[in-house]
Amino acid sequence: MPATARNRDNICMKTTKLIKLCALSLSIFLLCSSVATAQPMANPQPQQTYTNQDIMQQLVKAKIVYLGETHDSIEDHQAQRAIIQEMQRQNPKIAIAMEMFQRPFQSAIDNYLAGKLTEEQLVEQTEYDRRWRFPWQYYAPILQFAALKQLPVLALNTPSEVTRKVATQGLESLTAEDKQHIPPISEIRTDNPEYRQMLLEIYQQHQKAAQGNSTAFERFLQAQVLWDETMAQSIANFVKANPNYQVVVLAGKGHIVYGYGIPSRVERRLGVGNVKVRSVLFSSPADTPLSANKPMADFVWKHSE
Repeated sequence: MPATARNRDNICMKTTKLIKLCALSLSIFLLCSSVATAQPMANPQPQQTYTNQDIMQQLVKAKIVYLGETHDSIEDHQAQRAIIQEMQRQNPKIAIAMEMFQRPFQSAIDNYLAGKLTEEQLVEQTEYDRRWRFPWQYYAPILQFAALKQLPVLALNTPSEVTRKVATQGLESLTAEDKQHIPPISEIRTDNPEYRQMLLEIYQQHQKAAQGNSTAFERFLQAQVLWDETMAQSIANFVKANPNYQVVVLAGKGHIVYGYGIPSRVERRLGVGNVKVRSVLFSSPADTPLSANKPMADFVWKHSE
């Protein structure tokens, strides 16, 4: 292989690793690694401490509930299922919005919920094992409950092919075909300075050799924000079309903390203050908070309760 082609392949491999890191491990990194910053350490919980029962009483009143998970935590997924079940017990009109599925595969999810596909066929037709890769059994009980209770399930995420292209070539490289499953380019907003700084610190820690490459970081940022905006658009569109439904969003913590990722972008589309939202992070004794002067979420759920 010529040296130029080999170098190009190496760059693509590095970028792909960064994309996977941001999509699959950002939430873990955010809460389990220390980030260099001049700000003082802050407690990620609100000033008042809530029991899980207190939290549930608040969640059932919200239009949109964000459950920020660590993707490889079985306890997080068990808690998600318990929260969804309790919310559905009090209100049968619940929709589950999932980062784990990509938009082009919505019809496969709908067919599964309608009893037209087996669970094995759902996994195959959504290309779950290739596109998400975390064990299916983490999410299977949630899908099974949705099928049992006939709850809508929304495929939120951007197609992997589009995200990889943005990470390597930028938003300007997207074709009309690429844009079919994402919001208009004008809605891909990268102008939040706090979010930019947070992602820059993550990028620099995991790609030290590229700290001075502003173009590479901008594309990394665009790819991450593209995820956020695509998921936010899916949620906002559903809320507008189904005003009598509550929506429970399952996504990585990195898309939820401080509201920077998905929540603020949903709010932008629906109007500030027009819907009641609540965000929850799942904690364990090993969690290490980021430096910040405000809480990362409305509530922190304790697995020990």
